[in-house]
Amino acid sequence: MRWWAGVAMVVGAVVLAACGETAGGGTAGDGTAEGPSVSPSASVTAPSAGSCAAGHAEVTVAPGDAPRRELCVRPGTVVSLVLEPRIDDKRWTGARSSAPAFAVASGWRLDADGTAHASLRCAGTRGGTTVVTVTAKAPDVAGAARVAFTLDVSVVPYPTQG
Repeated sequence: MRWWAGVAMVVGAVVLAACGETAGGGTAGDGTAEGPSVSPSASVTAPSAGSCAAGHAEVTVAPGDAPRRELCVRPGTVVSLVLEPRIDDKRWTGARSSAPAFAVASGWRLDADGTAHASLRCAGTRGGTTVVTVTAKAPDVAGAARVAFTLDVSVVPYPTQG
């Protein structure tokens, strides 16, 4: 990995930690009103909200969608990430989590039509944040794949009874 890529990931994690919560209860980050397409049992909210996705959630990324999104989940949630085929000459190449202790990216699959699938398994008991990046690259061009989509995942523990 190039040194500047490591620095960019550290800076992104620090910014995410500092900006992870908004006063209005909406999503923090890119300021767009669009959120990911999620299953009915999931919602996209600020980490402090009580309506984080639990159990299973699905995030679908279509061409033209925002390149960065946020998702709040409860520990133990499995997120299915579906990346529809790109409209440029690039193809999805892989998904990586910045903090596998909070969410592990696994089950990478690329269909013949260009649709990519990944599974994110969130921490079983702990809370924290991770940045899941998905890269894309033109198949006939030399060089490293570049980040084409970012999902900021906040794992929020269930409240405890005192």
